[in-house]
Amino acid sequence: MNAPRHWLAPHRVTPLDATVSVPGSKSLTNRALVLAAIADAPSTLSHPLDSRDTSLMAEALVSLGATIERDNEAWTVTPIPVDNRQGPVTIDCGLAGTVMRFVPPLAALCHTDVTFDGDARARQRPMATTIDTLRRLGVMVDDGGRGSLPFTVQGRGSLDGGMLEIDASASSQFVSALLLAGSRFGQGLDLRHVGAALPSLPHIDMTVTELRRRGVRVDSSTPDRWVVEPGKVAALDDEIEPDLSNAGAFVAAALVTGGRVRVRHWPQATTQAGDAWRDIAVAFGGTATRDGDDLVFAATGPLHGVDLDLHDVGELTPVVAAIAALAEGPSRLTGVAHLRGHETDRLAALVAEIRGLGGEAHELDDGLLITPRPLHGGVVRTYDDHRMAHAAVVLGLRVPDLLVDDIAATAKTYTDFADVWERLVS
Repeated sequence: MNAPRHWLAPHRVTPLDATVSVPGSKSLTNRALVLAAIADAPSTLSHPLDSRDTSLMAEALVSLGATIERDNEAWTVTPIPVDNRQGPVTIDCGLAGTVMRFVPPLAALCHTDVTFDGDARARQRPMATTIDTLRRLGVMVDDGGRGSLPFTVQGRGSLDGGMLEIDASASSQFVSALLLAGSRFGQGLDLRHVGAALPSLPHIDMTVTELRRRGVRVDSSTPDRWVVEPGKVAALDDEIEPDLSNAGAFVAAALVTGGRVRVRHWPQATTQAGDAWRDIAVAFGGTATRDGDDLVFAATGPLHGVDLDLHDVGELTPVVAAIAALAEGPSRLTGVAHLRGHETDRLAALVAEIRGLGGEAHELDDGLLITPRPLHGGVVRTYDDHRMAHAAVVLGLRVPDLLVDDIAATAKTYTDFADVWERLVS
């Protein structure tokens, strides 16, 4: 296989004035796919995200017995048969945390052996919580003692469920995975988080909201506890919101060029973590103004340094760090120690790449300290991480001769990101 070509990031010396429509939310698409696959009737998802992560999810669910008919505007999902029996299958998780964590509980509800594997980096992502949880639910899991991919789930056809304690401090996905399947357990699920603070709480709120929209009863009134009643998941024809996390690079483009960007169809109310861009833009000294269905982000002058706790919205950190490296004062980004276990160790990667361009960045126990310095061109590594690629292109707007080593990493959640970015900012 040929090594990916370095991609010259577009550089801009004038303020940007642009309008962008971002594709559907990856987080919502993959949750909707899982719930449609265990629903009581077929569901149609309008404007789902078509990317590597969502295609891997769709293929995984088809492997378990679902049928998914896909066209450009909608995907129709026919659920996995309740008494699904078939030969052993292997599921490719790629580098998708939602696939490697959301699908194993569904595999346990099937009558077959399901092997999970993925990209080389996927084998380094924390999975011991998933494996241990399944075993405590009575499922046989063969992982060779690794606590990571690859592993094989021996499907039992049913699970009792009941009370379960887990430590999900490494990823909120461990909670969402169990909640999504919990109504299919014989006794439902009484899930309790025990451990350090949970990261990315908006993603758990999103999961609970999507369950309730499909008639599943979930009691989340006690902190760090979720009680899911057993019962059916109602089929729901749903329209997927635009991905507000993927909008972040375009929001950043407005700020770092001193310009403005209109993001089309920004939801009035949403559970997406990316909605935090409205407050983050203001913290840097910009504005976020609603205009009908759209949100318009604009710079109002030099960018301020920020002091932000990003614990609930950690996925936004790489692009926030890129803006911080181009601001006029130091920034402190905290609450994101869990990013060390994402697609790559994002804290170490951001420090290395900012320093590689002549900047100053330091790791904290739970975040980053970034002090702006004049930056020069060079090659920015993405580490197969779409968010690192987004950070790189934002830096490239202000830093000439910046090369991205693998812009194709953005296909994980935004298939044609590079083409859209070039058309918009060049």
